[in-house]
Amino acid sequence: MNYLIHQLLNTEEINFIKKELEKCSQQDWEDGKKTAGSHASMVKNNLQLNRNAEISKKNAQLVNKKILSNQLIKSFSLPKRIHGIMFTKSSNNMQYGRHIDNPYMSSGRSDLSFTLSLTNRDFYKGGELIIETMNSEEKFKLNAGEIIIYPSSYFHEVNEVNNGERLVCVGWIESYVKSIEEREYLFDLDAGARGLLAKHGRSDELDLIFKSYASLLRVLGN
Repeated sequence: MNYLIHQLLNTEEINFIKKELEKCSQQDWEDGKKTAGSHASMVKNNLQLNRNAEISKKNAQLVNKKILSNQLIKSFSLPKRIHGIMFTKSSNNMQYGRHIDNPYMSSGRSDLSFTLSLTNRDFYKGGELIIETMNSEEKFKLNAGEIIIYPSSYFHEVNEVNNGERLVCVGWIESYVKSIEEREYLFDLDAGARGLLAKHGRSDELDLIFKSYASLLRVLGN
């Protein structure tokens, strides 16, 4: 499966965001159906923080900055634009049924989706993120500060929360490279080259690999 799990936020950053969200009133949390497509709205049952609320915009900028400053995530996703960031929560009996994300949104194209957990996986029961591919289905529960990034073209869902509260930040990435396979080729090439650089240092041969990577990115990018 073409996905990446990575620790994005440290404890201080997690606590800062959670304290900020605690300042929000009940009115700031809206029915999640408000931003779902026509099909997804039929299976969506959660709450989301109004994107226009100042606390939402402030902390969305923080998440955006953290993603764009992370070398591993940049290599994996080749982000052209990060968009649609919002904070959502699910408590008892809430879930988000099987759906697929809209390919185009008012904020940008969705090549990759991400979920950033703000609560530890043992803080709530149920609430697993399920991601499907053609031949497999995997379940994920993240620890606080971990992010999972996966293709928006995959069916996915969030199981019903049976106890506790699941608090996450979600959003989408428009990549410079649309193709899942081509992004994977570039990611492997970049990872291999960086590994050789760390192990053996710079060389003329390695310079050629980095040159080829840059040239491929120009050809495949949009």
